[in-house]
Amino acid sequence: MPALLLSLLLLAAPFWDAKAPVDWTDVELSQLLADSPWALFATGSSPNLPAVPVYLATAKPVQLAEAERERRAIAKLKLKGKTPDFDPFADEYAAWLAENSKDQIILAIRVGNRREYAEAQELDQLEKESVLRVGKKKIQMTGYFPPSSQDPYLRIAFPRPQLQLSDKTIRFELYLPGVAGPFRTVEFKLDTLTFAGRREL
Repeated sequence: MPALLLSLLLLAAPFWDAKAPVDWTDVELSQLLADSPWALFATGSSPNLPAVPVYLATAKPVQLAEAERERRAIAKLKLKGKTPDFDPFADEYAAWLAENSKDQIILAIRVGNRREYAEAQELDQLEKESVLRVGKKKIQMTGYFPPSSQDPYLRIAFPRPQLQLSDKTIRFELYLPGVAGPFRTVEFKLDTLTFAGRREL
């Protein structure tokens, strides 16, 4: 009976809890980064504005998924006898993430137009208008990593808030240079952000 119960629990568990990242299929890997509790779409005030894919890059399952995606991409290049392109921002981001992930939340936003991230006025708007809301608290961003030729994601850091039992969601209000109708919002439900029995943001 215990073995049967364990089998049923494993079947019911989401793949990110039931399997190691190396065993995730390519479809599952893409799903975790595109359609999971940690990966949603930021929407605008009008349904005509395109939704923008975002994910919580500091959440443990997302960090595992990004590392596994990179490992597979490098392996494919090596099979073809190619060397991965060097991205100086990747090392800088990885070092910052390792040092600050306990105190910061990073939201990764897929943006198409990198040219706008050279415009001082647009960057000023990004810094002023992008906030994290938890309950009645409004939290300004700490900083950001712009998209690069190797990473199409804008990554915005916010101080990690002290959550209360009454807090049910975290909501990001964003100004995104290079996106039509640049204001977007996305809300994550805290009770869904569970990995290996722990809340992950």
